[in-house]
Formats: sequence, structure tokens, C-alpha cells
Amino acid sequence: MAINNFDIQGLSEQEVLAARSKYGANSLSFKKENGFVNALIGLTKEPMVILLLVTSCIYFISGKAGDGIFLASAIVLVAGISLYQDSRSRNALEKLKDFSQPKCKVIRHGEVLEVKKEELVIGDSLMVEEGTFITADGVIEHSNDFSINESILTGESLTVFKDKSSADNLIFSGTTVASGLAIATVTAIGNQTRLGKIGGSLESIAEEKTPLEIQISNFVKKMVIVGVIVFLTVWGINYFHSANILDSLLKALTLAMSILPEEIPVAFTTFMALGAWRLMKIGVVVKQMKTVETLGSASVICTDKTGTLTENKMSLAKAYVLKEDCIYNLNEKLSTGAVTELIALAMWASEPIPFDPMEVALHNAYTQTDLADERPDYKMVHEYPLGGKPPMMTHLFENGKGNRIIAAKGAPEALIGVSNLNQTQKEHVTAAIAALAIEGYRVLAVGEANFVGSDFPATQQEFHFVFKGLVAFYDPPKKNITTVLQGFYKAGIKVKIITGDNAETTGAIAKQIDFRGADQCISGDMLMQLSEQELRENVKKANIFTRMFPDAKLKIINALKAQNEIVAMTGDGVNDGPALKAAHIGIAMGKKGTEIAKQAASLILLEDDLSKMVDAVAMGRRIYTNLKKAIQYIISIHIPIVLTVFIPLALGWIYPNIFSPVHIIFLELIMGPTCSIIYENEPIEKNAMLQKPRPFSTTFFNWKELATSIVQGAAITIGTLAVYQYAVSKAADEQLTRTMVFTSLISANVLLTLVNRSFYYSLLTTIKYKNNLVLLVIGLTIFISSSLIYIRPLAVFFGFNSLKMSDLLISVIIGFTSVIWFELYKGWLRKDSNVKTSS
Repeated sequence: MAINNFDIQGLSEQEVLAARSKYGANSLSFKKENGFVNALIGLTKEPMVILLLVTSCIYFISGKAGDGIFLASAIVLVAGISLYQDSRSRNALEKLKDFSQPKCKVIRHGEVLEVKKEELVIGDSLMVEEGTFITADGVIEHSNDFSINESILTGESLTVFKDKSSADNLIFSGTTVASGLAIATVTAIGNQTRLGKIGGSLESIAEEKTPLEIQISNFVKKMVIVGVIVFLTVWGINYFHSANILDSLLKALTLAMSILPEEIPVAFTTFMALGAWRLMKIGVVVKQMKTVETLGSASVICTDKTGTLTENKMSLAKAYVLKEDCIYNLNEKLSTGAVTELIALAMWASEPIPFDPMEVALHNAYTQTDLADERPDYKMVHEYPLGGKPPMMTHLFENGKGNRIIAAKGAPEALIGVSNLNQTQKEHVTAAIAALAIEGYRVLAVGEANFVGSDFPATQQEFHFVFKGLVAFYDPPKKNITTVLQGFYKAGIKVKIITGDNAETTGAIAKQIDFRGADQCISGDMLMQLSEQELRENVKKANIFTRMFPDAKLKIINALKAQNEIVAMTGDGVNDGPALKAAHIGIAMGKKGTEIAKQAASLILLEDDLSKMVDAVAMGRRIYTNLKKAIQYIISIHIPIVLTVFIPLALGWIYPNIFSPVHIIFLELIMGPTCSIIYENEPIEKNAMLQKPRPFSTTFFNWKELATSIVQGAAITIGTLAVYQYAVSKAADEQLTRTMVFTSLISANVLLTLVNRSFYYSLLTTIKYKNNLVLLVIGLTIFISSSLIYIRPLAVFFGFNSLKMSDLLISVIIGFTSVIWFELYKGWLRKDSNVKTSS
């Protein structure tokens, strides 16, 4: 975009390169924590790593160097897997951080360019406008109605008006533009800005733990406590019987290893980080990890109209001239005197450098008229920013000859209220507004005033305005928006429109896009007069909220939250900030959204496409469901490992130590990739977006689901112990018995992985799900397990014997049988569900 009417050319490319070479990049450079080192330190605190280290040392002390080396290798492998998962998570978050960094506009060689904030250099002509974050310190060269919030530096919440001629004509990095526009020459960047000198503590903000994270943490802590108690008990019992401290300690450590569900927190971190990365790939930037968890629970989405439901491609379509009481179509070149005068007046009521789409349309329309371009001849001498309820704005221009233009535009109700219209004129204007609004046009009124002298009124409403007419803009609905709304409705999500526009225009657009409840509407002023009880009732019933302002938007969000709704809110402007912050899921637009909106939001839609929210909700439901599958799998498979170790020991069976630490750690290494790799990669189940949103208060470890996992684990335990007893009854030695039990457990683990891909649909359905990692992981599991049994050196090390075909079949069949019964239960569930649906 070229800059007209201002003699600001900005730096040339060579000057930019020279300044960057001399002063560096515009970034804060403070001592950062080393993520890899922190991950290593975290590993040393992991209970499983500590157990492996202790057990490995005991083996070395006992002279069993082979076992000691294996467990030491396992420590390296476990550490490697953990560090890899941590690295994936950190890389995903770093990429997200890059996407959410603010950009800025600069004037270089006479053109307005958008650049990354790091690319800003000293001497740049920085353009800052309403809703943006200021990314460097500078001196104002030009401004329109410019005010900023400097609370991050001063603690003062009130905005400060500044211009070139004021005593305080400086802008500072980190502050935000509350209104208007300014062009400033950059004087300091990076650590040299006033914000940079404060220190690096502002660079990172710690996030609170989410409800799900807290639940998982508490569950793991309880299991650690149980593990410690069982460990001490088993150690004491064994020592009492054998008086061998090291041997009894090894047996106790074996059981403690089998109890610890260390895969659960790893799975949670992996699922959340990779979920955020997957969302980024579809154009949704997640700023807060907890949002991934919340997405699947969204029950209400509050959306603005302009730019979200509509294209935000404002074109000046019609104009109503009061003097002629006539509505004109503006499809062709404008030549009618009254209409061109009205358009010119509307243009003068706009910012000299327009950034609002309607003001851009007015400037463009002005250039299409037959009028001579007088913009270079006039200078703004005073302005009244957009304000009032309903809002309006007024600009005063003057040329070298002393000729003055005082133009105002705003909501029709605002201009009608400050103009001396007779009853007939009011009726004509009201009829014109209704005729335009019912067709979906966005309508602004235009007025003109005369004033002599320089002692301007304190408020714009004190001028004596002459009502000139109306300008109507058309912003067509997005082509896919009807499909998007249907996607929300099918998912059980209610949609509400919150807009600053009037009821007629919003209602017309709503009907065009098949919006449900287009006839249920309430205005901002009406809403503010309601009692708390009335507010809750009306917010629940109404689906369209018009003439909204920040306080009203915030009241809507809080009223919905008070009724236990999980609220998603879209917004793009400065005024949307409080509501975006208050919503469970604040959604900012990546292209037209202001930086204030983006900072307040927890999600950013890079392409301003609401259809991505349907995808994001689906992704949220998928992540939550898959994480639940992974954790239920972990619990189910841990139970038979624990009991297969404990029961022969506790009951004094013939082979009390059927598994040693090397077997347990091998099983742990199989389970980790299964839950983190297979389940994280699972596609969304076909019924996921046809279900109602999950209540956010739902406990992740509810008794019904825990009971399912416990029953599955108990069934597998019965199977493995049945194989144990069968082998003993056939006079099998300890190695053969161990091999058959191990084979049965591995077989059950493989089938459990497949069966638990859905707790509703059958294995025949889920086997068709597209997940290439299933065959890979299961294939590797079978190959490695077979190698341990049939490759002699490995079999000797693990204490296994090669199985005859009959023993192998019995072990595999019993292992499969201990899991496959769950398919019958799922079949009953589907049948019961169909009966309830048909009745």
C-alpha cells in the first residue's frame, strides 16, 4: 500500500541492512533456561529411572553383570525416549510461539510493508494503529486521534493521548494503541528499549496446571505411594523368609516397577504438545496448552458478524440522500452531485490514512467520483474519536485559505439524535434505514456542521449537525459459513452472534446463512438494564446480540459461564479483549485481528476461517478421547503385570519369581510406544462430532471407566495365571512356565491395543481406521518378543525356553481369549444403544 498525502518515504533497503548490521535485531536477549538440561534434571527425579538405577547397582553388586548392563542400557533407552518426547513437545511449542509473535507495519521506500518485529531497525518509520502492540521505542512524526495504554511500564490504566506537537511525543515497546493511528521514527530496539531495560522477567509467563493435568498428577502420586507401601511390605516379607537383603530387595523392586504408571504423564505431555502442533498444521495456533484440553468441551460459540460470518470485504453499495429522499445504487461511476457530495463528506469523516475496511471503501469511492481530489490541500485541525452510545466520530479539516470542513459519521441513531430533523424527515430516514438493513447492508449516517473559531466544543454532540444522508456497505456472507454452522449444530454446540451492528442488518445476514434463532434478538442497552436472573434467562434464549459494546459482551460471556457453559468467543478488535480473555476459549483472527485481540485470545485462526474451529473442536475431542484410550490401556495392562508378579510370590507358588526386573522393564518399553505412538495417531471416531460436548467438570478417572480398565486387567490376569497353572500341571520347568506366561501376556497386550481403539465400535470397524503406526508397532512387538524366545543367546539371558507349537498356540489363544470378550460387551452396548434410539 502506498502512502498518499504524507511526505514519509521511510528507509531504503540498503539503509535497513546497514542499521541491522550496526544495531542488531529487534529482540530481547536474556539468559534463557536450557530445555535439554532441564529435561535431564527432570529425568533424575523420575521414580522409574531411580528404580532402574538402584536395581542395576544391586545386580552389579550381586555379580550379575549381564542383568546390570541390561538395566543400565534400559536407563539410557528410557532417558532417550523421554528426551525425544520432550524435544518433540518443545519443538512444537517453539513453532507455535513463532506463529503468535506480533508483526508490525513499516514505511520503506514509500510503501507500507508488514514485517516480523525482529526485522524492525533503528530509523524505520513504524506505523502503529488501534489494537496493535508497539514493538519498538520511537518519536511520533504523524498521528490521528492517537492514544496508547502504557500500563505495562507505568502501572497507570488510563490511556494517554499523544501527537507530534505534544510534550510527550514518544512511544514505547510493549505498550498498546488504544485508538487512532501514528507514524513514528524508531529510536531504540531490543534490549535498548525502555521495556528491554526492565529485565527478562517479562519474557516468560508460567501457565497454571489444567484440571486434567492435576487429575493425572494426583493419580500418579497415589500410585507412587501405593508402590512404596507395597515395595516395603514385599521387601519385609521376603527378607523375613530368606534373610537375603539383596535378593529380597530385587523382588520388591520388581513389583514396585510393575506398579508405577510412569507412561501416563509422558502420554499427557505428548498428546497435548502434538495436539497443538496438529492444530497449527490446519491453521489454528494454540497459545495456551490448556486450550487443547478444553476444545472438545466447547458448548457455546459466540461469534462476531463482520469478517467471521461475512467476508469483511466492504464495498460501498448504496447511498440515501435525505434532500432528495432517494436511495441510489452505486454500481457505476458516480456523477450525481448530491451523491458525490455525500460520499465526499463521509470520506472527510474517516481517518486520513484509513485502516478500517469501511473507511478504506469510502476513500476508494471518493477517488471514483468526478470531484477533484482535495485531500492534499486540507489538514486535520481537530478530531473527536469514535465514542458515545450509539457511537459516532467527527473530523475537522482546514485548507490554506481558511475553508473548513466539519464531517461526522456513525450509527444512524447517533446522527439522528444530534441533528435538527423534523418528524417527516425522521420518518423518511427511518424508512430508508429499514429498507437498507433488511437487505443485509451495514448502514452509517453522515452529517455536516459549521463552526467559526478555534475554541472547539468539548464533545462532538455539541455541534449543530445537518443530517445529509446514509451510506450503505455490503459485506457478503462467507461461502462456507452455512456449512460451518451446520457443523457446530451437529456437534451439539450452540451459536450466538454478538455484533456492534444493528438488529435489521444482522437479522438479514443471519437468515441468508440459515442461522438458527435469527428472530431472537436483544440489544446492548436492553441487556445492561436486566437483573442478574433476567440476564441469564435472556442470554440463554437469545441468539443474536446487537449494538454491543465491551461491557455488554463481557456480561454475556460471564452469564453463559455462570450456567456451566464452556464458552468459545471470536473477536478481532480492541473492544473484544475483555470478552476474549474471559471466555474459556478466546479465538482471535490472524489476519484482521488486532494484536490486543491476539494477546487476549487463547487461539488464533491464521486464515480468519471459522470452519477451522469445527476442525479444532473435532481435534480437541479426538485428543481427549485418544488420551483416555491410552490411559485406560496403561491401567488395564499394568494390572496383570502387577498381579502376575505379586500373586505367585504372595501365595508361595512353585515359581514365585516368575518375572524379574529385566522382564518388567521390557514390558514397560513395549507399553510406552504403544500408548504414546499408536493412540496419539488414532483418527477421530466417526460418531465423535455427533455427540454432545463433554462437560468440563467430568472427571477423567471416573469410576465407570476405571471399572472397565480394572475388569479388563483382571481378565488378562486370570488368563496369564491360568497359563501358569497349565504349564505347572504339565510339569514344565520355571523357564518354560515363564515363557508361556510371557507369551500369553504379550498376546493379550497386542489384542488389547487393537480392541481398545474404540470402547463402542467393533474390532472389525476399527481395523479399517487409517493408522499406519498400528501395524508397525505391533509388528515390532511380535518380532522382538519372538526373538527373545527363539534366538538362543537372548532366550538364555531372559530365562526363556523355545516353545513347541502346541504350547505357543495355547499361550496365544488364552491371551487372546482374556481380551476378546470385551468385543461381546461392545456389541451389547451397540445393540442397547440402537434399542433406545428406536424407542
